[in-house]
Amino acid sequence: MRILLDTHAILWLALDSHELPMTVRNVICNPENESFVSIVSAWEISIKISIGKLQLEGGVPEFFSIASANGFKLLPILQEHLMQVESLPFFHRDPFDRMLVAAAISENMHVISRDSQFGLYGVPCIW
Repeated sequence: MRILLDTHAILWLALDSHELPMTVRNVICNPENESFVSIVSAWEISIKISIGKLQLEGGVPEFFSIASANGFKLLPILQEHLMQVESLPFFHRDPFDRMLVAAAISENMHVISRDSQFGLYGVPCIW
């Protein structure tokens, strides 16, 4: 299964947070699954750090280190993703989440997220 982690999922995994359920952690860490993080998450983190809504020691370079250390593949923003986001209904107004949804649809991925609105787009969500 190809999975795309929402921003909070990768941070909670790195912090070993109790917010990330063990069942979800097992899906992420299952070597049979191909796990991705989006460049959109790095962008979201950089903005949240710059406005004081998030503290991540090491900043965006730490995000990339976390992704690499866990064997996650980095998913770029592709033209197909942008065309997909253009056609999405407005169930969700967060531009980062909309890009993650568009990427997941375009790339036929499951999303690891506790955000229940992702499912409104027909994206298979795991939480």
